[in-house]
Amino acid sequence: MLFYANIKTYPAVFRSFTGLDVPEFESLLAYFEKAWDELREEAADANKDRQRRGGGGAVPTTLRTHEDRLFFILVYLKLYPLQVVMGFLFGMSQGRANEWISRLGTVLQKALGMAGALPARDPVSAKRQFEASTVREFIIDGTERKTQRPSENERQKTYYSGKKKAHTLKNDLVVDTGSYTVAYLSPTVPGKTHDKVLADQCALEFPPNSVLFQDTGFQGYAPSGAIVMQPKKKPRGKELTVAEKIINRVISKARVIVEHVIAGVKRSRIVKDVFRNTRKGYDDTVMELACGLHNRRCRHRHA
Repeated sequence: MLFYANIKTYPAVFRSFTGLDVPEFESLLAYFEKAWDELREEAADANKDRQRRGGGGAVPTTLRTHEDRLFFILVYLKLYPLQVVMGFLFGMSQGRANEWISRLGTVLQKALGMAGALPARDPVSAKRQFEASTVREFIIDGTERKTQRPSENERQKTYYSGKKKAHTLKNDLVVDTGSYTVAYLSPTVPGKTHDKVLADQCALEFPPNSVLFQDTGFQGYAPSGAIVMQPKKKPRGKELTVAEKIINRVISKARVIVEHVIAGVKRSRIVKDVFRNTRKGYDDTVMELACGLHNRRCRHRHA
């Protein structure tokens, strides 16, 4: 069975299993413990009127320490194995593994929020994030990840992406070029949704005179406060001038940062492999967790 105490002595293996180095893990552990205790207290308050003593008949578990609990959920997000495999690795049944994944995902989400690592999810908090940036240069881009084909005919049409030739989920991300972190994450929508349509729905506002780089998929997108930098398309039947080609090349070099950030987010294979979970809203939760882990990792390594 896997235990944190055993595997932490192998740093390279530990990073492969969790996506974090041991010092990064231990710094996140303090927030995880606090989040666990707060959620336990909230649950106790909600059940204070119950007649039976809480915890009676509970099945013994191998996840007895905060270290093993955090290690468990990080392994799941990083490697995304089948739940029966998770159960085998950690000495429990598949059903018990499913319960721990749901429970610990909530704890980790709260812990990352306490650490200030989660991206903004609404226009108001996004504007605060943008204003806190030291550089005030941002990049917006869309990213897709595959999901299982829906069984209903109408839903499968909605989730089918002609771009990826597969059924996908989509998010728009706004990246802070100064910190290489995800400053804003849009809601998760079906893959057929266009990048620009989703961006319009988010209704973001940027600080005055901030710079926003975007690709031609956002043609016509001009949010309030931002100076938009977008490559110019080649006119039909004509060629771009030398000056226009140079400007396009400069913008493309600036935009490469967002590709590195998306690759960092997708170190968590749960947002890279075909998404299999069917719990409502979990597709959005795991993307938020993956962005939060990337932000935490980035700030810790490049403080």
